[in-house]
Amino acid sequence: MQRILIDVTRLVYRRLKNKLPTGIDRVSLQYIHYYSRQPGSSTRAVLSLGPFSAVLSPEDSAAVFAALCDANVTVKRLAARVIAKAVGWRWLSRDVADCFLFNTGHMGLENPHYAWMLRRSGARPVIVVHDLIPITHPEYCRSGERQQHLTRMNCAVKISAGIISNSTHTLQTLVRFCRGDYQNGIAPFTTTLAPRLNMPPCVVAPLAPGLPMMATAEIGKRPMQKPYFVILGTIEPRKNHWLLLQIWRQLIETMGVDAPKLVLIGQRGWKCENVIDLLELSTQLKGAVIERSDCSDAELISYLHHAQALLFPSFAEGYGMPVAEALSLGAPVIASDLDAFREMAGDIPEYADPLDGKRWAELIAEYSTQGSAMRAAQLQRITQFQPSTWVQHFALVDGLLDQLSPGKNPAKQSLEQPRQSPEQPTASHHG
Repeated sequence: MQRILIDVTRLVYRRLKNKLPTGIDRVSLQYIHYYSRQPGSSTRAVLSLGPFSAVLSPEDSAAVFAALCDANVTVKRLAARVIAKAVGWRWLSRDVADCFLFNTGHMGLENPHYAWMLRRSGARPVIVVHDLIPITHPEYCRSGERQQHLTRMNCAVKISAGIISNSTHTLQTLVRFCRGDYQNGIAPFTTTLAPRLNMPPCVVAPLAPGLPMMATAEIGKRPMQKPYFVILGTIEPRKNHWLLLQIWRQLIETMGVDAPKLVLIGQRGWKCENVIDLLELSTQLKGAVIERSDCSDAELISYLHHAQALLFPSFAEGYGMPVAEALSLGAPVIASDLDAFREMAGDIPEYADPLDGKRWAELIAEYSTQGSAMRAAQLQRITQFQPSTWVQHFALVDGLLDQLSPGKNPAKQSLEQPRQSPEQPTASHHG
């Protein structure tokens, strides 16, 4: 059995901050579920504190894993105890050579000491790369995020034993990054790297829906009688909430009380002051736009299942888990025409340019109409949707680990012929 370590720093930090789980967090939790619950598992947690990290004891690892997987558990006291131990233990214990260390949330890769300590310990890092959006679309991210993510991706490529990508789109973007397409302004730590970086062994392992799947009979009742749409995700510029709020003002002007509702599910993020001003100050939108920042999984499932459609007008995505979740729950999707969405869902959703407000307004009006032919046609297409499963995901991941096992020592990959797993799903896998 492989010896597994999982870096839980991001999950612990976000729980201490009372943050609801993002898509990345849900993926990280699946890694804990899978690797910590196998018979005879010796999986342990790693906690990183600045330039130092520590492997928690088997007992503390089990306690942290259990607490993180239970949304109702308060982790403050447990975190204080294990952090105190981690400060005393400093870096990884001496018995971690050749252990696979999963970094599933990018956190820590921006710190040069993280990479140096990994090499010194003999641990074999396996990095899950979710996206390169701060590099390719820095205008939608926090100030300084591009520089930080450049360092993360340089670190990931240089020190990882293997890389797991959530989509072919993300992997292709990473290959272009390694060829130097996005290297302007890299951090001092990375300036000694060659202009072209060699890709480590990698696998495309599509994600499964992060929400627990329920039988239709188990899903809660419709949350409101009027037609409504859902947009799911952190309120930030990249998600394009502004477009939908402008459309809703037009809908209210033309339809009055018959206008459908819009439910915003997600916490407030960054660079979103214009959206917040509309939500808080617009008298037109009061009652027509409903903001839910504290939605439970059961409530979220109910909102998605009964919606006229999930709206996803994002400017850039590495994967877009809400699309898979909505389709898995039988809810139509109207989304931006992005490669990641096409790869996952094929021709099932309705697609529109994220800047084409007129087209979005037309689709929303059509889908809000009782007996909509377009909506009925998508509902029929949804019956052909075959989402990836976590069983499939971890079969691909375990296949990669087997290839990376000590003694096999796979060579770095050529950018001209990047490794492709023989079991790698293609876009047609998702219909």
